[in-house]
Amino acid sequence: MTLFHSLLRMKKTLLGATFSLGMLATSGAMAQEEPLRVGVTVGPHAQIGDVVKQVAAKQGLEVKLIEFSDFIQPNAALDSKDIDVNIYQHRPFMQAQNSTRGYKLVPVADAVVQLMGIYSNRYKKLDELPDNATIAIPNDPSNGARALLVLQAAKLIKIKDGVSTTASLFDIVENPKKLKFIEIEAAQLPHSLSDVDAAAVNSAYAIPAGLDPAKDTLALEDEKADFAVVVIAAREDNKDDPRIARFIKAYQSDEVKAFVEKTFPGAYFTAW
Repeated sequence: MTLFHSLLRMKKTLLGATFSLGMLATSGAMAQEEPLRVGVTVGPHAQIGDVVKQVAAKQGLEVKLIEFSDFIQPNAALDSKDIDVNIYQHRPFMQAQNSTRGYKLVPVADAVVQLMGIYSNRYKKLDELPDNATIAIPNDPSNGARALLVLQAAKLIKIKDGVSTTASLFDIVENPKKLKFIEIEAAQLPHSLSDVDAAAVNSAYAIPAGLDPAKDTLALEDEKADFAVVVIAAREDNKDDPRIARFIKAYQSDEVKAFVEKTFPGAYFTAW
């Protein structure tokens, strides 16, 4: 074999090796798993999400948290595939959003128990509320119904028999104190306390505002209420994504349970 042919063979061998390495690098990049994009509302859900992110990382799953400041955008983002799951809502709210907005969202696991309370800057006890007091409640239908049910459990009003998660102001059949109601966007309810006699506030917004559900409420929702359990929500078309199953395992871990119990005593409870 001539020197020329030897050099030519070496060149082909090197080219082949380079091509093989390139293919391996390309296939490795293609196989790299995308981060799971998780939508959470600012406050407790974001704090819990940070712990879940750390637990998931130890198990080889990268989580990217996206924070939202209201109750509408997280579902819009999930529906438009800008995120993969979200954590902030109860089943009745999700069902209402599916019905009114045409979403196809499904609960894939339970997250935490998150209660609604009646708060006031003016009164310390429920029986101090005067006649004609103004009560602020959420302006979205499902959480508005939730507030009315909390008020009914506190014996301040009575709702029409047979009506529960769809209750509206029109379903109030007894209102002995002649309470007046004002509907406000849920995130703004803590800020309304200086202007109203009391407000029905979800813990997701109460805690960041410095309110303690265990100590500051005039009335607190029952832990077994239909609205109490927050779910991890996905879309119908991605609910079987194996990354979501791994995320649920990280969320429902001992580390997360311990964090919730230590950080939000009497306010949040794990639902698993």
